[in-house]
Amino acid sequence: MAILFKVFVIALIFVVTGIAYYSGEKEPALNTKETLGQFDGVEIEAVVQSPSLQKTPLQIICLFEYEEGDIFNSPPALPKEKNGLVHVDLALNGLITDLRKSNQFEGKWLETLLITPPKNTIAAEKLMLIGLGPRRDFKPEIMRMVGVVGMREALRIKVESYSHASDLKDAGIDSSTGEVAGLVIKGALEAYKTQKNLFKQDASETLTVIKIALLTGQAFFEASREGIKSALLDY
Repeated sequence: MAILFKVFVIALIFVVTGIAYYSGEKEPALNTKETLGQFDGVEIEAVVQSPSLQKTPLQIICLFEYEEGDIFNSPPALPKEKNGLVHVDLALNGLITDLRKSNQFEGKWLETLLITPPKNTIAAEKLMLIGLGPRRDFKPEIMRMVGVVGMREALRIKVESYSHASDLKDAGIDSSTGEVAGLVIKGALEAYKTQKNLFKQDASETLTVIKIALLTGQAFFEASREGIKSALLDY
């Protein structure tokens, strides 16, 4: 019951503070979804949701190398009530922080770690961490390779769909949301295209992924959707 109550509180915080923080009639509600296109049978969707609440076979979140209290401090990171990384960590009873502090997950560039969340914690069936390296070295261009790794890992574990949360604003990086969203999708589709070519040569198993959901906050939905649409023009 205590865990269920914690998840309920996190969900309530996300909804209430989201409404307060992102004002304006045109801003989308929590769980707003829009299909923006497809490539070779893979549907691309933008979703207004916290990674702790997204129901998906696989949830990807991105993390820099650990600095004491980095995702809990604001600024530069978003405050707790608006921070998707914090929501995931709290729902998992501090597991993400423990892994990072103990260097079991160092957050090195493109390092991955697959977690099976305990029951009644987060909504995803599997959680994958992808490292972004040192915060000071971040450049938006690295998100294309993050997209490549995310798709390859999703295909490796044979899920039909997965959700991606870059979490850069949560980590205190003032990046271009549209550019980042586009780069992630470009990388994912490049990886899919490569694997499809291997499959045609009998050098790969059947490709399972048919949908990617890119998660975004309410204030960043429009920028994310435009970035994704721009990326899809190349395919």
